[in-house]
Amino acid sequence: MEAVRNNAEEFRKLVSSPVRFRLFMLARLPMAYLAGLRVAALSAESATVTIPYKYINKNPFRSIYFACLSMAAELSTGVLCMMQVYKSTPAVSMLVVRMEADFTKKAVGRIAFTCHDGERIQQAAEQTKATGQGVTLTATSTGTDESGDVVATFRFTWSLKAKHLPKA
Repeated sequence: MEAVRNNAEEFRKLVSSPVRFRLFMLARLPMAYLAGLRVAALSAESATVTIPYKYINKNPFRSIYFACLSMAAELSTGVLCMMQVYKSTPAVSMLVVRMEADFTKKAVGRIAFTCHDGERIQQAAEQTKATGQGVTLTATSTGTDESGDVVATFRFTWSLKAKHLPKA
């Protein structure tokens, strides 16, 4: 259990370093890099990812394109999953298997997506590592604008599955 906490803390340090995380996004998530996504906060319980309204993110209606909003919302849930599987033994694969969204207000300015499902994600990661069985869970991310109004709510269903090496 101590190793898991150390790995999670190491991942938090990686994400909290602007230079290291931007390099990670450039290499692994180039569209997130171009869109200007930033991890504004990350703890064991929650994560917040921001996305600005800018030329590359806009749609013809002068708001942030829904696909860019989806990307920010997914990262707010995904970074919590990544924190739980980072350098995990056994390794754990993670995959989005479903997404639902509700859009309630035009998204302009800087939008912050927050997911508060860190504890549930941690439990799912521990369960798949202990049992070897796949686990699915739905994590919710709520996007708010600079005045605190909800612009969108996303629900991502993640599948986590421990990878077991063949026995020698």
